[in-house]
Amino acid sequence: MHPGGPMPRINKTVVLALLIATSSIFLLFQLYYYRQYVSKNGLHALTGKGYLAGKEAQWHLVKKFLSLAHKFSLPVFLADKASLSLLSQDTVLLKDSQLKEPHCTFLCTNRDFITFGLLGNLWKYDASLLEAAEERGLELLEIRGKDPRLVSMDDLMGSEIPLHLLFRFSSRLVHVVVLYERSGNYLWHGPLRLKTSMDRTFAPFRKLDFGRYAGAYDRPELILTTLDGLDVRIPKNFSRFLKENSNNHFLECRYREAAAFYQLYPDDTSPEAMDFRMKAKSLLHLAARVLTELQVPFWLSSGTCLGWFRQCNIIPYSKDVDLGIWIKDYRHDITQAFQKAGLPLKHKFGKIEDSLELSFQGLDVKLDIFFFYEDGDIVWNGGTQAKSGKKFKYVFPRFSLCWTELLELKVRVPCETLDYVMANYGPDWNVPVKAWDWKSSPPNVQENGVWPIKEWDDVIQVF
Repeated sequence: MHPGGPMPRINKTVVLALLIATSSIFLLFQLYYYRQYVSKNGLHALTGKGYLAGKEAQWHLVKKFLSLAHKFSLPVFLADKASLSLLSQDTVLLKDSQLKEPHCTFLCTNRDFITFGLLGNLWKYDASLLEAAEERGLELLEIRGKDPRLVSMDDLMGSEIPLHLLFRFSSRLVHVVVLYERSGNYLWHGPLRLKTSMDRTFAPFRKLDFGRYAGAYDRPELILTTLDGLDVRIPKNFSRFLKENSNNHFLECRYREAAAFYQLYPDDTSPEAMDFRMKAKSLLHLAARVLTELQVPFWLSSGTCLGWFRQCNIIPYSKDVDLGIWIKDYRHDITQAFQKAGLPLKHKFGKIEDSLELSFQGLDVKLDIFFFYEDGDIVWNGGTQAKSGKKFKYVFPRFSLCWTELLELKVRVPCETLDYVMANYGPDWNVPVKAWDWKSSPPNVQENGVWPIKEWDDVIQVF
């Protein structure tokens, strides 16, 4: 026996009640911690299968966003490179709406963001969008920038418009790129540039598909389909849209520099100059239609490129329109296509292997097409003097192609435009020169031998 007397017997019911109470408190604590952790880190952080949980979170984010888009009649379509690359015509036609359980195959990739395009000309901005997004637990960052459609040499200020909308939920993002219709009947989006006061950790800006620079697209035909149980619009020809996305860099005309140029050299507004520009515009549009139908990419070259870069217009005393084409894109039916469009061949110099050049006669305006050859670190196009058979070579540093707009037309120009213009016109390219000899004036011209007389009938054809 215990020295202090007999030990009291413990009531088993009390012990059991204490254990139940302790367990319940512990369980409530775990549930509270669970909710706090989810709200802070998202579903993907709660499992070793983080990718699957992350896909679930992404699906719910897209669902929230599409619900918001429906409420505000946002004309959005799927523009995400990773998602569109997973599609095939079969998956679009199948329409997986019969699937009962939410899943995410196309709208959820291994990236923390998804991209939608928004057709700006069909959208009426509503300031209450921010409040509605917050009600759905979404954070919204709006990026604005200058409206290039309202910028001109008369008004260099312009007004600001929404360019990018970023909806964030937990660590995941919906990036909405606003696409505006331009006068050349194409869609344009602006660059994504953060203001100084903006949160640079809001999104993985460097990883986003759109926004590194301005871009241009042909207007895509959209179709409504069902992906991962959600109704969403996509480009009908999504393969073409993806191809455009890989080469959509857009360069804006340099209005400020053009205005400064015209301050020094007032524009020629004579009836003759206005008539030439009207005819040159018509010829350029016609040439673009012909080459686009042939699927032959081209760019503004020589004096036409200089006019765009220097003064955002055609040079009135140039008397022709100049285009460049890579020789690898040459087609044997080019001449026939232009003649069918009403542009007879004026001359053909050179041959496919060397210094090919075509010239077509428009209405008082000539269309010159120069074919460019790649040679190591340089590219070049040729020239031929008809009366002597002398050959010339015009050498340029290598360049890539960007989109721009000239005379209400979406056209390509060398991205490295200054290098291109400097090569062709030298350091004084910004000074008008009306007396120009194509054989000696360009600083990049080189004599390149003489065509053998026996080849003249083939390489020197004047009509």
